[in-house]
This record gives sequence, C-alpha cells and structure tokens, in this order.
Amino acid sequence: MAGGEGTRLRPLTSNAPKPMLPLANRPMMEHIVNLLKVHGFDDIVVTVAFLANQIRTYFGDGSEFGVRMVYATEEEPLGTAGSVRNAMDELDERFLVISGDVLTDIDLGSVLAFHEKRQALATIGLVSVENPLEFGIVITRDDGSIERFLEKPTWAEVFSDTINTGIFVLEPEIFEHIPAGRPVDFSGEVFPQLLADGAPLFGAVSDGYWEDVGTLEAYVRAHRDVLDGKVDVDVPGFELSSGVWLGEAAEVHPEARIEGSAVIGPGCRVDAGVRIGDYTVLGSNVRVRAGADIERSVVHDNAYLGEGARLRGTVLGRSTDLRRGTRCDEGSVVGDECFIGNDAVIAAGVKVYPFKTVEAGATINSSIVWESKGARSLFGREGVMGLANVDITPELATRVAMAYASTLKKNSTVVMSRDSSRAARMLKRACMAGLNAAGVNVVDLEVAPVPVTRFLVRQALAVGGLTVRLVEEDPQSVVFRFFDADGRDLAEGAQRKIERQFQREDFRRVFASEIGDIDFPPRALEHYTAALGATVDLGAVRAAAFKLVVDYGYGSTSFVMPNVLSQLGADVLGVNPYASTAGVMHFDRLVQAGSVGELVRASGAALGAVLNPDGEHLTLVDDRGRVLDDATALHAVLRLVAGHLLGDTVALPVNVSQVTERLVAPFGVRVRYTKTSTSALMEAATDPGVGFAASTDGGFILPGFLPAFDAAASLVKVLELLALEGTMLSEVVDSLPRSHLVRESVVTPWEQKGLVMRRLVEQAKDHQLVLVDGVKVLHDGGWALALPDPDEPVTTVWAEGSTDAEARRLAQEYARRIRQMVR
Repeated sequence: MAGGEGTRLRPLTSNAPKPMLPLANRPMMEHIVNLLKVHGFDDIVVTVAFLANQIRTYFGDGSEFGVRMVYATEEEPLGTAGSVRNAMDELDERFLVISGDVLTDIDLGSVLAFHEKRQALATIGLVSVENPLEFGIVITRDDGSIERFLEKPTWAEVFSDTINTGIFVLEPEIFEHIPAGRPVDFSGEVFPQLLADGAPLFGAVSDGYWEDVGTLEAYVRAHRDVLDGKVDVDVPGFELSSGVWLGEAAEVHPEARIEGSAVIGPGCRVDAGVRIGDYTVLGSNVRVRAGADIERSVVHDNAYLGEGARLRGTVLGRSTDLRRGTRCDEGSVVGDECFIGNDAVIAAGVKVYPFKTVEAGATINSSIVWESKGARSLFGREGVMGLANVDITPELATRVAMAYASTLKKNSTVVMSRDSSRAARMLKRACMAGLNAAGVNVVDLEVAPVPVTRFLVRQALAVGGLTVRLVEEDPQSVVFRFFDADGRDLAEGAQRKIERQFQREDFRRVFASEIGDIDFPPRALEHYTAALGATVDLGAVRAAAFKLVVDYGYGSTSFVMPNVLSQLGADVLGVNPYASTAGVMHFDRLVQAGSVGELVRASGAALGAVLNPDGEHLTLVDDRGRVLDDATALHAVLRLVAGHLLGDTVALPVNVSQVTERLVAPFGVRVRYTKTSTSALMEAATDPGVGFAASTDGGFILPGFLPAFDAAASLVKVLELLALEGTMLSEVVDSLPRSHLVRESVVTPWEQKGLVMRRLVEQAKDHQLVLVDGVKVLHDGGWALALPDPDEPVTTVWAEGSTDAEARRLAQEYARRIRQMVR
C-alpha cells in the first residue's frame, strides 16, 4: 500500500510520497520490500496514487531488488479495501497486505503460518503499544479469533493494548465482501461486517518492532530506534564502530568528532572541527563545513551545512542550503531545496516548506508555508555567485547563459574566460553550451586574467564578456562576472533584464543551422601587452633599471606578466609564477606580501608587488620592505599620479579619507565621489576629464588604457611615475599626511534598513549631508558614513576624525544610534 500522501509529515512530503521518505538513507518502502523478500514474498503488487511516478521510477519492475513488481494506480481515493480491490486482477491466490510507509521487522512468516493454521479468511497482524489511543484497538479471544474492534478509544475504553498494524493475510474470497465503485476501508467497514457475519477473522499478535511513522516526531523517533538497534533493518554502509555507519566514499576529517550513534551517508564530506552528535543521520553527498554542530537530526541527500551551522532535533530536506552560522532549533523542519542565509535562526517547531528563502540574519518564529521572499536575487555584488556544484551547478550555468544570450541579438559574440580551477572549467563549458544554444558565438580565451578578458571585449567585435572564477575570499564558491561592450561590469538594468529572462525561463532556442560558433583568438596576450606598452613611457622606465619582486598569486596573470615586464628592462624576481588552483585556494595576499617584503629587503629591490589571482587588485611593498595597506597605497599612487593626470578629476568611492583631496588639490585636480560599488567606479572612469579612479581595496583604474581594475597596468604605471619623479616609493609614503579612518558594523534587519537611513537623515538636519551612497554626515574635522550592505543584514559605519580617538568616538556614536533604531 503506497498511495498515501503523508500530510502529517509535511513539509517533507510536500513533493515526495511518504513511502519514498528516507529512513536511515533508504526509502521506507525499500525497507518493506527487503522485509517481504526475506520472508519469501517475491511477487509484489504496489498500489500507488500520490506522485506515483517517483515510486515507479525508483523501483521499476523490482528486479534490482530481487522481486517482481507491478503497479495498480488509484485514480481517486478508494480507501484501504477499495485500493486492494483495484488490484484484484493480480491477486488470485492467498496474499499479504502491508503498508509501504511504516517501519517494521515483524515476522511475516509467522503471521502467514498463523493464518494457515486457523484456516482464516482474514488475519490481522497485531502488536502491543504503550499508547494505543491513536490507533484502532483489536480485542481477541484466547484462540486468536477477533472479539471486537474499537477505533480511536479513550483511556476509559482501553481494554487492550494490541493494535491493528495494517498487515493483513487475506484469501481471494475477501473480494466478495468489498463493494465496487466506491471508497471502502478494511477497519471501518469490511472487518466489522465479517465479524458480524461470523466469518473466520483472526488476529496474530507479533513481538516485532512496528512504527507508523505518521508524524514528524515519529519520523525522528524511528531513526533513533534504528540507531539503537530496536528494529532490524539494513543500514547502508560500513559499521565503523558500534552504532556508527560510514557510507561508500564518505570522507570524515580526522579532527571531526563523532559522538554517539550516527549514519554518515555515501559521498559525504565532513570537515575539521565538526561535531556529529548522537542520533545524527546524514544522507548521500551531504557537505558539512568546519565548526558545524549536529545532534539528533536527520539531513537528507545533497544538503549543505556552512561553517558553524548548528542543528538540534532538526530534519533538513534534500538539497537544502544552510549558510554560515545558521541555527535550527528543536523540532524544526526545513523542506527540500530551501536556502537559509548566514546567521539565520529557525526557531523550535517551525516548518519551512520547500523552495523557500530565508534571508541572512533573519529569525523565523512561525512556519513559512506559502509566504516567501521568493528566490534570491540572481545577481549579487560581483555577479552570479554561489557554492560550486551546490548553488552553481552546470544546469544552472546553462540556464543563466541562455538567459544572457536571449537578451542579445542572434549571431552576436561574447568573449569568455576562466581561471585555472576545475570548477570554473566545468561551468564555463556549460555556459558556452547555453550561449551557443541561443545562437550566440563565443570567443574563448580559455584561462585568462579578468583585465585581459575586458580588454579583448573592447577590441573584438563583441557585445559583452563572461568570465567564470573562484571567489577569492571563499574558494569553495564561484562567480560569473558579466561585462558590457566597453569591458565594464554589466549595469544593473542589464542584470535585471537577464534575471527576468532567467526567472521566466523565457530562453531563445535557435535552429540547428543557427547554433553559435566557438573561436580561439590568436595572440590575445600579445595584443594586450602591446596596447599597455603604448600607454606608458617605456624609455623612462627602462632608464630607471628597476629591480622588482613580483608575486603572481598563482593566477593567470603569470601568463601575462612576463610579456609585460620584458618591455620594461627590469630585473625581476618572480614568486609563484604559475597558475595553480591549490595555490589560489590557500592564497592570502597579506601573508604573501609579507614574504615579498622580506625578499625586497634581502635583494635590495626598488619595489615589491602582489597581484591577486584574477589580476585586478595590487598590493604594494616599498623599497624598505614595508607592506602598504590599501589606504596608504591609494594615497601614494594618488600623490604620484596627480602631477601627470590626463584630465582634471579623479573618481573615488565616498568612503575614502579626506586626505585624498589634500593630496590632489595642489595640482588643480578635484575628487569626484562615487558609490562604493565597482560598477559605479568603472562608470565614472569613462566620463570625460576623469584620468584616474581607485577603490579602497587595492583596485586602480587607468581610463586611458582600460576603464576597469588592472593590477598589471597599475604596476607598470607606478613604475613609470616613480621613474618620471625620480623618487622611491618609501619617500612618497613618508611624505603622506596621516589619515584616521575607523570602520564599524551594525546588524540591521533587511526590513529596517530604509528606516535607519531615513532617521539618520532626520537627525543630521543641522549638518551638511553627502547622499551619494548611504548617508554621509560632515562634522568639523571629520565625517561619518552609514552604508547599508547590499548582500548582508548589516549597516557599515565609516568615520574619519582629526585623531584615531576622535574617529573611533564618531563611529561608535553612529553605531549606537543605529542599534537604538533597530531595537
């Protein structure tokens, strides 16, 4: 009997039939099929109704499980007896009826033997339970014949503790007592009528385990009973120690702890510092990141648990994604394919139905059934980003690429590149397939830095670019970065257009003759190098005869820099001069910069540099081996570039120090403040008069060459400026005025961010405001900026003062105001 919907088990059964719910990593019905086979029942008729195809697809004809299976479909509810009658064409001899959605190890052979011995028309399998109130009680005589039935009794009516298990042995003559054409139930109609007619109706009491698994509490309890050995079922995997099973190809880090009984499914990966507590079951291919803590919880297949996630008495559905620091409390249930953001809390007893999104930092105190914030925005701050092969799968990559291509004209061309990682290689190929399927051609640079990709977009007859890369701060994640025809990050309007196509799945599919082509451009790196050399005074750089230490960051810049540096006549010590995914995954630019500093001092080099793996951001080390922080590097480059600017304006984000204005003012240059986003800086860099732009994290833009971050071009420009000025970088740094900039973060719920901004504006009515990005309030000798984070439930407060103490006081004051607003 496998037609039940399992409504009391929702949200787990919202998109799966109850018999297919996993128990100890096997569907409940598979445990029943194995039990039948053990007791000699190898010819099985399955009655199906709700989501029947899932059952048919999994079990097929039964041959994989050593039995024969056929299916009887219930088009409309027929009741237990009516459902069996619906399959009567297959039931022409004595047969056994059993539910496919219970957990039991009852000796079916003994029930059958009891039936044969009593020559019964029908025998009901019975078990004793501690609390029979939720079941139908069956009272039998000494010989096992049934005396009476009592459905859902009160305690005053409990004259027995033996209940009906739904296991029946029946003779084919039973069909004479089941009316056709309407719903009929065994317990409510057929058996009471047989009893009234005096038919041979018996009850066989068994000592085995039986659990209805009808509620979420019972589902968790059933797993506990399996791990305690109370029920005899086959748990897949190798029993590593008493009560601990490890599936095939599962990886558990030596520094992870397994405390108590647990099942680690096949293909699972458990990182260092994880604690797997008692009664924990992990399904297949579950990923558990460092510091997670799980106890008394059931996690279904392909789920992801981020760093520091905490589960207590929780059930997680298939492919659910819990991010860093999430917490699921006792009795909470999260359905299939949900996304729970960083530091979110699912309170005790809360049910989150499938396909829902819980934003970062949210606390959910009531169940989410129909309500939802909808799918997360496809585009984040940098592009389409997520965990490789978890959020960002090849299927999603193809759909994203087709959505992008559908916004372009047929036979357009897009330039594509990637980093050296396997994840990026796999996903780029999926993107290329999607673009081609929608009639868009691809110029494939294969492995190339981001600046080279942007440069080729501008040079080729291309309408845009797409690069696939690991995320520097989280090498388990990948990002798809989209560029417009000028090589800049795609504007928000174009992003929304792609997102609409993606959500509607309104993809263009072309005829076979119109499928896009793939081209591999010759000498792309040579063209980039030649164009860069044409923008600087190579003669001045060569005359300076610089000695350099350059760390290529294990990235694809190692393919470009030798060509660039060969034009400079410099003596170069290269560090990490090759592409390595393993190196990128462990790359720390500050650690690398420290090493470069030591090499600069030891070798007497004039300059050291660390290029990040994507080739966009630059960390500078002066001739004394001092590593320049990003703010100091920005001020030093500004000081050098201001006297040689092609234009009268530099574009800087609104959160930079006021020192920047003092540095450029003597040269008649003004500062234009922009939003802090990369796209805003790049857009500003294309405006007439803007000769330089920079971010606060080591990104420099030289609009005369490329209106985007380019670490290689920035390094060459710094060398040119040092040569023209006839100075050393340490001298420039020593001449810089000090800045006093402080940063604070305040947790701010999404729904209150607008309120915070409005109240800050109201409170600052007596001060001058700058409303370029967030709320910037000018004070005597300083300023404070409150900036809502676009990706996290956080407001960042920046403050500058005449001293560090004054800047800190100002930042703490605004942080205090925001905390009071969100209480």
